Amino acid sequence: MAKSTSSKQAPTPAVRLARKTQSLDILYEVAASLSQPGNLEQMLGGFLDTFIELVDARAASVRLASADGGLRLVASRGLAPEAVERDRAEFVEIPVQHQGRVLGVYNLLLDRPLAALGEDMPELLLSVGRHLGLAVEKARLESDARRLAIVEERNIIGNELHDSLAQSLIGMRLQLKMLSESLARKDFGAAQYEASRLHRAMTQANADLRELLTNYRLKIDDAGLVPTIASLVERFGRETGIAVFFQNECRALALTPAQEIQVFYILQEALTNIRKHSGAHNVRILLNNEDDLYTVLIEDDGLGMAAAAGDATDVPGGHAGLAIMRERTERLHGQIVIESEAGEGTRIVLMFTAPPPPAAAAGS
Repeated sequence: MAKSTSSKQAPTPAVRLARKTQSLDILYEVAASLSQPGNLEQMLGGFLDTFIELVDARAASVRLASADGGLRLVASRGLAPEAVERDRAEFVEIPVQHQGRVLGVYNLLLDRPLAALGEDMPELLLSVGRHLGLAVEKARLESDARRLAIVEERNIIGNELHDSLAQSLIGMRLQLKMLSESLARKDFGAAQYEASRLHRAMTQANADLRELLTNYRLKIDDAGLVPTIASLVERFGRETGIAVFFQNECRALALTPAQEIQVFYILQEALTNIRKHSGAHNVRILLNNEDDLYTVLIEDDGLGMAAAAGDATDVPGGHAGLAIMRERTERLHGQIVIESEAGEGTRIVLMFTAPPPPAAAAGS
Protein backbone atom coordinates (compact mmCIF):
# COMPACT_ATOMS: atom_id res chain seq x y z
CA MET A 1 0.00 0.00 0.00
CA ALA A 2 1.36 3.43 -0.90
CA LYS A 3 2.64 5.68 1.85
CA SER A 4 2.12 9.39 2.27
CA THR A 5 4.58 11.69 0.49
CA SER A 6 3.61 14.91 2.36
CA SER A 7 2.39 15.90 5.81
CA LYS A 8 -0.98 17.20 6.84
CA GLN A 9 -2.45 18.51 10.06
CA ALA A 10 -3.64 15.68 12.32
CA PRO A 11 -7.43 15.16 12.39
CA THR A 12 -9.30 16.53 15.39
CA PRO A 13 -10.80 14.10 17.97
CA ALA A 14 -14.29 14.72 16.56
CA VAL A 15 -13.10 13.84 13.05
CA ARG A 16 -11.33 10.71 14.32
CA LEU A 17 -14.51 9.62 16.15
CA ALA A 18 -16.62 10.18 13.04
CA ARG A 19 -14.17 8.12 10.98
CA LYS A 20 -14.15 5.27 13.49
CA THR A 21 -17.96 5.23 13.39
CA GLN A 22 -17.84 5.21 9.61
CA SER A 23 -15.24 2.41 9.71
CA LEU A 24 -17.48 0.25 11.90
CA ASP A 25 -20.39 0.89 9.55
CA ILE A 26 -18.31 -0.22 6.57
CA LEU A 27 -17.08 -3.40 8.27
CA TYR A 28 -20.66 -4.19 9.29
CA GLU A 29 -21.78 -3.65 5.69
CA VAL A 30 -19.10 -6.01 4.43
CA ALA A 31 -19.94 -8.67 7.03
CA ALA A 32 -23.66 -8.43 6.23
CA SER A 33 -22.98 -8.86 2.52
CA LEU A 34 -21.25 -12.20 3.19
CA SER A 35 -24.53 -13.82 4.25
CA GLN A 36 -26.57 -12.53 1.32
CA PRO A 37 -26.91 -14.36 -2.00
CA GLY A 38 -26.18 -12.40 -5.11
CA ASN A 39 -23.64 -11.62 -7.79
CA LEU A 40 -20.12 -11.41 -6.36
CA GLU A 41 -18.81 -9.00 -8.98
CA GLN A 42 -21.74 -6.64 -8.47
CA MET A 43 -21.05 -6.65 -4.73
CA LEU A 44 -17.34 -5.93 -5.22
CA GLY A 45 -18.19 -3.17 -7.71
CA GLY A 46 -20.64 -1.68 -5.24
CA PHE A 47 -17.87 -1.27 -2.66
CA LEU A 48 -16.03 1.04 -5.04
CA ASP A 49 -18.51 3.75 -4.10
CA THR A 50 -17.90 2.98 -0.42
CA PHE A 51 -14.14 3.34 -0.83
CA ILE A 52 -14.47 6.54 -2.83
CA GLU A 53 -16.65 8.07 -0.11
CA LEU A 54 -14.36 6.82 2.66
CA VAL A 55 -11.12 8.33 1.34
CA ASP A 56 -12.55 10.95 -1.05
CA ALA A 57 -10.86 9.18 -3.97
CA ARG A 58 -10.77 10.62 -7.48
CA ALA A 59 -11.12 7.18 -9.09
CA ALA A 60 -11.24 3.52 -8.10
CA SER A 61 -11.17 0.08 -9.68
CA VAL A 62 -11.38 -3.55 -8.58
CA ARG A 63 -9.76 -6.56 -10.24
CA LEU A 64 -9.96 -10.27 -9.50
CA ALA A 65 -7.33 -12.91 -10.07
CA SER A 66 -7.95 -14.86 -13.28
CA ALA A 67 -7.13 -18.46 -14.17
CA ASP A 68 -4.02 -17.41 -16.13
CA GLY A 69 -2.53 -15.70 -13.08
CA GLY A 70 -3.34 -12.16 -14.20
CA LEU A 71 -5.86 -9.65 -12.87
CA ARG A 72 -9.23 -9.17 -14.61
CA LEU A 73 -10.99 -5.80 -14.35
CA VAL A 74 -14.37 -6.22 -12.63
CA ALA A 75 -15.53 -2.61 -12.22
CA SER A 76 -14.23 0.96 -12.12
CA ARG A 77 -15.37 4.44 -11.19
CA GLY A 78 -14.00 7.78 -12.36
CA LEU A 79 -10.80 8.08 -14.38
CA ALA A 80 -8.81 5.00 -15.29
CA PRO A 81 -5.76 4.75 -12.98
CA GLU A 82 -3.44 4.35 -15.99
CA ALA A 83 -4.55 7.74 -17.34
CA VAL A 84 -3.40 9.67 -14.26
CA GLU A 85 0.19 10.70 -13.64
CA ARG A 86 1.52 9.11 -10.47
CA ASP A 87 3.21 12.35 -9.33
CA ARG A 88 -0.12 14.19 -9.38
CA ALA A 89 -2.07 11.71 -7.28
CA GLU A 90 -1.60 9.21 -4.51
CA PHE A 91 -1.95 5.66 -5.83
CA VAL A 92 -3.27 3.21 -3.23
CA GLU A 93 -3.50 -0.55 -3.72
CA ILE A 94 -5.68 -2.63 -1.39
CA PRO A 95 -5.21 -6.40 -1.67
CA VAL A 96 -8.33 -8.59 -1.54
CA GLN A 97 -6.90 -11.58 0.28
CA HIS A 98 -7.88 -14.70 2.19
CA GLN A 99 -5.49 -16.68 4.38
CA GLY A 100 -2.49 -15.03 2.80
CA ARG A 101 -3.64 -15.58 -0.81
CA VAL A 102 -4.25 -12.49 -2.93
CA LEU A 103 -7.56 -13.02 -4.76
CA GLY A 104 -7.86 -9.53 -6.23
CA VAL A 105 -7.03 -5.89 -5.70
CA TYR A 106 -8.70 -2.50 -5.28
CA ASN A 107 -6.90 0.54 -6.72
CA LEU A 108 -7.69 4.04 -5.49
CA LEU A 109 -6.49 7.42 -6.75
CA LEU A 110 -6.42 10.13 -4.11
CA ASP A 111 -5.85 13.85 -4.52
CA ARG A 112 -4.15 13.95 -1.12
CA PRO A 113 -1.87 11.57 0.77
CA LEU A 114 -3.50 8.63 2.51
CA ALA A 115 -1.69 9.55 5.74
CA ALA A 116 -3.71 12.77 5.86
CA LEU A 117 -6.81 10.66 6.51
CA GLY A 118 -5.47 9.32 9.81
CA GLU A 119 -2.97 6.72 10.93
CA ASP A 120 -5.69 4.08 11.30
CA MET A 121 -6.90 4.39 7.70
CA PRO A 122 -4.37 1.96 6.10
CA GLU A 123 -5.28 -0.76 8.60
CA LEU A 124 -8.99 -0.17 7.99
CA LEU A 125 -8.53 -0.54 4.23
CA LEU A 126 -6.53 -3.76 4.72
CA SER A 127 -9.24 -5.08 7.06
CA VAL A 128 -11.94 -4.36 4.48
CA GLY A 129 -9.80 -6.11 1.87
CA ARG A 130 -9.55 -9.20 4.09
CA HIS A 131 -13.32 -9.23 4.64
CA LEU A 132 -13.93 -8.94 0.90
CA GLY A 133 -11.41 -11.73 0.35
CA LEU A 134 -13.58 -13.92 2.56
CA ALA A 135 -16.55 -13.03 0.34
CA VAL A 136 -14.61 -14.05 -2.79
CA GLU A 137 -13.55 -17.35 -1.21
CA LYS A 138 -17.09 -18.03 0.00
CA ALA A 139 -18.42 -17.46 -3.51
CA ARG A 140 -15.81 -19.84 -4.94
CA LEU A 141 -16.70 -22.59 -2.47
CA GLU A 142 -20.42 -22.14 -3.16
CA SER A 143 -19.79 -22.30 -6.89
CA ASP A 144 -17.82 -25.54 -6.47
CA ALA A 145 -20.56 -27.03 -4.28
CA ARG A 146 -23.22 -25.99 -6.79
CA ARG A 147 -21.31 -27.62 -9.65
CA LEU A 148 -21.02 -30.88 -7.71
CA ALA A 149 -24.72 -30.76 -6.82
CA ILE A 150 -25.64 -30.17 -10.47
CA VAL A 151 -23.54 -33.15 -11.60
CA GLU A 152 -25.24 -35.34 -9.01
CA GLU A 153 -28.65 -33.97 -10.01
CA ARG A 154 -28.03 -34.71 -13.67
CA ASN A 155 -27.28 -38.32 -12.76
CA ILE A 156 -30.60 -38.46 -10.90
CA ILE A 157 -32.48 -36.92 -13.83
CA GLY A 158 -30.78 -39.42 -16.14
CA ASN A 159 -32.15 -42.22 -13.98
CA GLU A 160 -35.60 -40.61 -14.02
CA LEU A 161 -35.38 -40.33 -17.80
CA HIS A 162 -34.56 -44.03 -18.05
CA ASP A 163 -37.34 -45.02 -15.62
CA SER A 164 -39.91 -42.82 -17.34
CA LEU A 165 -39.09 -44.19 -20.78
CA ALA A 166 -39.05 -47.79 -19.51
CA GLN A 167 -42.43 -47.33 -17.81
CA SER A 168 -43.94 -45.75 -20.93
CA LEU A 169 -42.56 -48.46 -23.23
CA ILE A 170 -43.91 -51.23 -21.00
CA GLY A 171 -47.36 -49.61 -21.03
CA MET A 172 -47.31 -49.08 -24.79
CA ARG A 173 -46.16 -52.66 -25.39
CA LEU A 174 -49.14 -53.90 -23.37
CA GLN A 175 -51.51 -51.64 -25.33
CA LEU A 176 -50.00 -52.83 -28.62
CA LYS A 177 -50.62 -56.44 -27.56
CA MET A 178 -54.25 -55.62 -26.76
CA LEU A 179 -54.58 -53.87 -30.13
CA SER A 180 -53.21 -56.96 -31.93
CA GLU A 181 -55.62 -59.23 -30.07
CA SER A 182 -58.57 -56.99 -30.97
CA LEU A 183 -57.57 -57.06 -34.64
CA ALA A 184 -57.16 -60.85 -34.53
CA ARG A 185 -60.74 -61.11 -33.21
CA LYS A 186 -61.84 -58.60 -35.86
CA ASP A 187 -63.26 -56.50 -33.04
CA PHE A 188 -62.66 -53.21 -34.84
CA GLY A 189 -64.43 -51.11 -32.19
CA ALA A 190 -62.06 -52.38 -29.48
CA ALA A 191 -59.11 -52.04 -31.88
CA GLN A 192 -59.96 -48.40 -32.54
CA TYR A 193 -60.20 -47.76 -28.80
CA GLU A 194 -56.79 -49.39 -28.15
CA ALA A 195 -55.25 -47.51 -31.07
CA SER A 196 -56.54 -44.25 -29.59
CA ARG A 197 -55.07 -45.11 -26.18
CA LEU A 198 -51.75 -46.04 -27.78
CA HIS A 199 -51.65 -42.73 -29.66
CA ARG A 200 -52.31 -40.76 -26.45
CA ALA A 201 -49.62 -42.74 -24.62
CA MET A 202 -47.07 -42.06 -27.38
CA THR A 203 -47.95 -38.36 -27.41
CA GLN A 204 -47.56 -38.15 -23.62
CA ALA A 205 -44.29 -40.12 -23.66
CA ASN A 206 -42.91 -37.72 -26.27
CA ALA A 207 -43.95 -34.71 -24.18
CA ASP A 208 -42.41 -36.27 -21.05
CA LEU A 209 -39.17 -36.93 -22.90
CA ARG A 210 -38.96 -33.32 -24.12
CA GLU A 211 -39.66 -32.04 -20.62
CA LEU A 212 -37.05 -34.29 -19.00
CA LEU A 213 -34.46 -33.19 -21.55
CA THR A 214 -35.35 -29.55 -20.90
CA ASN A 215 -35.03 -30.11 -17.15
CA TYR A 216 -31.67 -31.77 -17.72
CA ARG A 217 -30.35 -28.48 -19.10
CA LEU A 218 -31.79 -26.30 -16.32
CA LYS A 219 -29.74 -25.17 -13.34
CA ILE A 220 -30.13 -23.00 -10.31
CA ASP A 221 -29.39 -19.38 -11.19
CA ASP A 222 -26.19 -18.00 -9.64
CA ALA A 223 -28.34 -15.39 -7.92
CA GLY A 224 -30.00 -18.18 -5.90
CA LEU A 225 -33.20 -20.15 -5.51
CA VAL A 226 -35.74 -17.31 -5.43
CA PRO A 227 -34.84 -15.77 -8.83
CA THR A 228 -34.78 -19.27 -10.34
CA ILE A 229 -38.28 -20.02 -9.00
CA ALA A 230 -39.47 -16.66 -10.33
CA SER A 231 -38.14 -17.57 -13.80
CA LEU A 232 -39.78 -21.01 -13.61
CA VAL A 233 -43.12 -19.46 -12.61
CA GLU A 234 -42.94 -16.86 -15.38
CA ARG A 235 -42.23 -19.53 -18.00
CA PHE A 236 -44.99 -21.82 -16.68
CA GLY A 237 -47.58 -19.06 -16.79
CA ARG A 238 -46.52 -17.98 -20.28
CA GLU A 239 -46.65 -21.51 -21.70
CA THR A 240 -49.87 -22.70 -20.02
CA GLY A 241 -51.98 -19.56 -19.58
CA ILE A 242 -52.49 -20.52 -15.91
CA ALA A 243 -52.19 -17.63 -13.46
CA VAL A 244 -49.34 -18.34 -11.01
CA PHE A 245 -48.75 -16.27 -7.87
CA PHE A 246 -45.35 -16.63 -6.17
CA GLN A 247 -44.84 -15.22 -2.67
CA ASN A 248 -41.40 -15.26 -1.05
CA GLU A 249 -41.73 -14.59 2.68
CA CYS A 250 -38.31 -15.90 3.71
CA ARG A 251 -36.34 -13.48 5.84
CA ALA A 252 -33.07 -14.95 4.54
CA LEU A 253 -32.26 -18.13 2.67
CA ALA A 254 -29.56 -20.34 4.19
CA LEU A 255 -29.83 -23.44 2.00
CA THR A 256 -27.05 -25.56 0.60
CA PRO A 257 -26.81 -25.81 -3.21
CA ALA A 258 -28.05 -29.43 -3.00
CA GLN A 259 -31.11 -28.32 -1.00
CA GLU A 260 -31.87 -25.52 -3.46
CA ILE A 261 -31.81 -28.02 -6.32
CA GLN A 262 -34.19 -30.45 -4.57
CA VAL A 263 -36.67 -27.67 -3.73
CA PHE A 264 -36.53 -26.38 -7.30
CA TYR A 265 -37.23 -29.78 -8.84
CA ILE A 266 -40.04 -30.58 -6.38
CA LEU A 267 -41.69 -27.31 -7.41
CA GLN A 268 -41.10 -28.06 -11.05
CA GLU A 269 -42.61 -31.56 -10.72
CA ALA A 270 -45.66 -30.13 -8.93
CA LEU A 271 -46.19 -27.60 -11.74
CA THR A 272 -45.79 -30.36 -14.33
CA ASN A 273 -48.54 -32.38 -12.61
CA ILE A 274 -50.77 -29.30 -12.48
CA ARG A 275 -50.26 -28.69 -16.19
CA LYS A 276 -50.96 -32.31 -17.13
CA HIS A 277 -53.86 -33.26 -14.89
CA SER A 278 -55.40 -30.48 -12.81
CA GLY A 279 -57.36 -28.26 -15.22
CA ALA A 280 -56.50 -25.42 -12.80
CA HIS A 281 -56.91 -21.73 -13.54
CA ASN A 282 -54.87 -20.42 -10.61
CA VAL A 283 -51.80 -21.63 -8.72
CA ARG A 284 -50.20 -20.17 -5.58
CA ILE A 285 -46.65 -20.87 -4.42
CA LEU A 286 -45.47 -19.71 -1.00
CA LEU A 287 -41.90 -19.92 0.31
CA ASN A 288 -41.56 -19.28 4.04
CA ASN A 289 -39.22 -19.95 6.94
CA GLU A 290 -39.25 -19.72 10.72
CA ASP A 291 -35.61 -19.78 11.80
CA ASP A 292 -34.24 -23.01 10.27
CA LEU A 293 -37.64 -24.56 9.42
CA TYR A 294 -38.61 -24.01 5.79
CA THR A 295 -42.07 -24.46 4.28
CA VAL A 296 -43.02 -24.57 0.61
CA LEU A 297 -46.73 -24.44 -0.24
CA ILE A 298 -48.13 -25.22 -3.70
CA GLU A 299 -51.89 -25.11 -4.18
CA ASP A 300 -54.21 -24.98 -7.17
CA ASP A 301 -57.95 -24.63 -7.86
CA GLY A 302 -58.14 -27.57 -10.25
CA LEU A 303 -60.14 -30.81 -10.37
CA GLY A 304 -58.31 -32.50 -7.54
CA MET A 305 -56.43 -35.76 -7.80
CA ALA A 306 -59.47 -38.00 -7.31
CA ALA A 307 -61.27 -36.37 -10.25
CA ALA A 308 -58.14 -36.43 -12.43
CA ALA A 309 -57.31 -40.06 -11.60
CA GLY A 310 -58.98 -41.36 -14.76
CA ASP A 311 -56.68 -39.28 -16.94
CA ALA A 312 -53.60 -40.25 -14.91
CA THR A 313 -54.26 -43.98 -14.95
CA ASP A 314 -54.97 -43.95 -18.67
CA VAL A 315 -51.41 -42.81 -19.33
CA PRO A 316 -48.43 -45.04 -18.43
CA GLY A 317 -46.63 -43.55 -15.42
CA GLY A 318 -49.44 -41.12 -14.66
CA HIS A 319 -48.65 -41.00 -10.92
CA ALA A 320 -44.86 -41.12 -11.27
CA GLY A 321 -44.63 -37.39 -10.47
CA LEU A 322 -45.87 -37.89 -6.90
CA ALA A 323 -43.30 -40.62 -6.34
CA ILE A 324 -40.54 -38.33 -7.68
CA MET A 325 -41.58 -35.55 -5.28
CA ARG A 326 -41.53 -37.96 -2.33
CA GLU A 327 -38.09 -39.28 -3.29
CA ARG A 328 -36.70 -35.74 -3.51
CA THR A 329 -38.27 -34.91 -0.15
CA GLU A 330 -36.36 -37.84 1.35
CA ARG A 331 -33.13 -36.38 -0.01
CA LEU A 332 -34.04 -33.15 1.83
CA HIS A 333 -34.68 -35.19 5.01
CA GLY A 334 -38.04 -33.42 5.10
CA GLN A 335 -41.75 -34.16 4.97
CA ILE A 336 -44.33 -33.64 2.24
CA VAL A 337 -48.11 -33.60 2.71
CA ILE A 338 -50.44 -33.84 -0.30
CA GLU A 339 -54.10 -32.96 0.26
CA SER A 340 -56.69 -33.22 -2.51
CA GLU A 341 -60.45 -33.59 -2.88
CA ALA A 342 -62.47 -33.95 -6.06
CA GLY A 343 -63.37 -30.50 -7.32
CA GLU A 344 -61.42 -28.82 -4.49
CA GLY A 345 -57.97 -28.60 -6.07
CA THR A 346 -54.72 -29.89 -4.59
CA ARG A 347 -52.54 -28.59 -1.76
CA ILE A 348 -48.91 -29.69 -1.34
CA VAL A 349 -46.89 -28.71 1.74
CA LEU A 350 -43.14 -29.38 1.85
CA MET A 351 -41.29 -28.92 5.17
CA PHE A 352 -37.58 -29.33 5.89
CA THR A 353 -34.80 -27.82 7.97
CA ALA A 354 -31.66 -26.01 6.85
CA PRO A 355 -28.95 -26.84 7.45
CA PRO A 356 -29.99 -30.49 7.63
CA PRO A 357 -29.73 -32.37 10.96
CA PRO A 358 -26.10 -33.42 11.69
CA ALA A 359 -26.87 -37.15 11.47
CA ALA A 360 -28.74 -36.68 8.19
CA ALA A 361 -26.01 -34.48 6.72
CA ALA A 362 -23.35 -37.04 7.64
CA GLY A 363 -25.24 -39.79 5.88
CA SER A 364 -26.10 -37.84 2.73
